[in-house]
Amino acid sequence: MKILNFIIGLFTILTFGQGSINLESSFIKWTGEKITGETHYGTLKFISGKLDFSSDKINGGEFVVDMNSLSVDDLTGRGKASLESHLVSDDFFSVDKHNTASLVILSAKKESNGSFRAKGNLEIKGITNEVVVIFIPASEKMTAKLIFDRSKFNVRYGSDSFFDNLGNRLILNDVVLEVSLSF
Repeated sequence: MKILNFIIGLFTILTFGQGSINLESSFIKWTGEKITGETHYGTLKFISGKLDFSSDKINGGEFVVDMNSLSVDDLTGRGKASLESHLVSDDFFSVDKHNTASLVILSAKKESNGSFRAKGNLEIKGITNEVVVIFIPASEKMTAKLIFDRSKFNVRYGSDSFFDNLGNRLILNDVVLEVSLSF
């Protein structure tokens, strides 16, 4: 089993190396949820991205996201257009003032299951907070998952961190990002 893990790790290093992501096939899926269990999801695209590997570890990385690419994928027509417009407004991500978001990987540790637990600085709306990202190597791609608390980035709409008595209009603070990286 140790030999198999070594071969997989070596393949991962040789496959990914130190390189930029393929911008055409790499993307972020976001998911937000209301207290009622209703969810919305969509995608975001990268402007740039690089993940640095050596000696079977992640040494660092930096990713920049185009906030203008924010799309809602669970709705169509007027509902889709309305929610997209709302999400880019000052109620949420203020995209006209902050058209990019970024993540800088600060450190990473390989887990026993082959994934990497990384710490990084996430910047949204000009505000930076530390987050944890789980990277999972898979053949010629890598997936990553991170959950961030939107209230820490002054994304206020429907948040119980800023407003009382929201009832079933409460939108949970945690936003889930599932990332697909191609190299």
